[in-house]
Amino acid sequence: MKLIKTEEAVGHVLCHDMTQIIPGVSKDARFRKGHIVTEEDIPVLLSMGKENLYVWEKTEGMLHEDEAAERLASLCGVDNMTWTDVKEGKIELKAEIDGLLQVDSEKLIAVNSIDDLMIATRHGNTIVHPGDKLAGTRCIPLVLDEKIMMQAEDAVGEGTILKILPFKLKKAAVITTGSEVYHHRIEDQFTPVLIKKLEAVGMEVIRHEYVDDGIDNLVAAIEAARATEAELILCTGGMSVDPDDNTPGAIKKSGARIVTYGAPVLPGAMFLLGYYDDGRPIMGLPGCVMYAKATIFDLALARVVCGVEMTKKDFVVMGEGGLCLGCKECHYPICPFGK
Repeated sequence: MKLIKTEEAVGHVLCHDMTQIIPGVSKDARFRKGHIVTEEDIPVLLSMGKENLYVWEKTEGMLHEDEAAERLASLCGVDNMTWTDVKEGKIELKAEIDGLLQVDSEKLIAVNSIDDLMIATRHGNTIVHPGDKLAGTRCIPLVLDEKIMMQAEDAVGEGTILKILPFKLKKAAVITTGSEVYHHRIEDQFTPVLIKKLEAVGMEVIRHEYVDDGIDNLVAAIEAARATEAELILCTGGMSVDPDDNTPGAIKKSGARIVTYGAPVLPGAMFLLGYYDDGRPIMGLPGCVMYAKATIFDLALARVVCGVEMTKKDFVVMGEGGLCLGCKECHYPICPFGK
C-alpha cells in the first residue's frame, strides 16, 4: 500500500473496501476493493471523511486483508459449510447441513495467540442447522506479512479447526419402565417427549415397550430391542436409588459396558450411558428428561446421534456449565447450559 491524498487518487486502485455510514439508513461499502477511483468519486470520498487513501501496491510476501481472511477461513473448514463473500477483510462461515459442530479448541487458541489474526466461533458440541453462523475470520491490519499467516497454518497443521458431523443414527427403541405405567395407573408422559426430541435430530422410534418392575423384565426388553434395527436404545425411569429402581442394574446385566452412571449436570445427574460390543449405545434416562426442557440427555444425544462415542472424560468436563439456571423463559440452546 501507499498513502496518497484523495484529490490525487484518480486512476488508482483501492486496496480495501470503503464504508459509508448514513445514520438511520445504511452502513455498507460505498467503494469496494479493486475499484478504480474516478473524478466523480472524489467529492463522495471527501464527504465520507477520507482526506487520504491507501492504494494498492502489490509487494512480494505481503497479503491483503481479504486474502488473509480467505486463508483463515480455509483453516476453519470447508466440508458441510458455506462462506460469505469477503467483505472488509471479514468472512463468515455458516452451516450447510444439520449436524454437530465440533471445535478443535487447541488449534483455535493457537491461531488466536498469533498477533494480527482472529477467528471467533460458536461453542462446539452443539447442534447446528443450515444457515447457522459457525465462525467469523478477520485479519486485523489492512496488509499482513505472509509469514504470520504461514505461522497460523503451521499451528493448525493437518485437519481444520471446525468440523460438522451429520446426523448418523436414524432408528431408536424406547423401553418405558415402572409398574405404575405398565399397569396403566398413570399416563405415559415420558415417551411423547422423547419422540419429539428424537425427531428433532432425524431419528424415529421403531420399537416401544412398557416393562413391569424387575431386572429380568427389563433385561428381556433390552434383548428384544437389540434384536431389532434400533441403533440407539433408551430406557426411561428407574434411575434413582430406590429399591424398585432397577434400570442401571438391568443395563449392566444386559452386557453393556457402562461409560458413566451419573454426570455432573443438573438436571440429569442420574443419567447412564453404555455401549455394547457392536458399538450400539444405550441410555438410562432420569425423570427430569420428561419435564425439563434441557437436560444431560440433550447434551449427550447431540453427540451420540452423530456417531461420536463418548467417554467418561466427556462427561467429567461438563461440570463447568452443567448447571441449568432455571430461567423463567428457557432459550436453550442459546444459553450457557452445557457450554
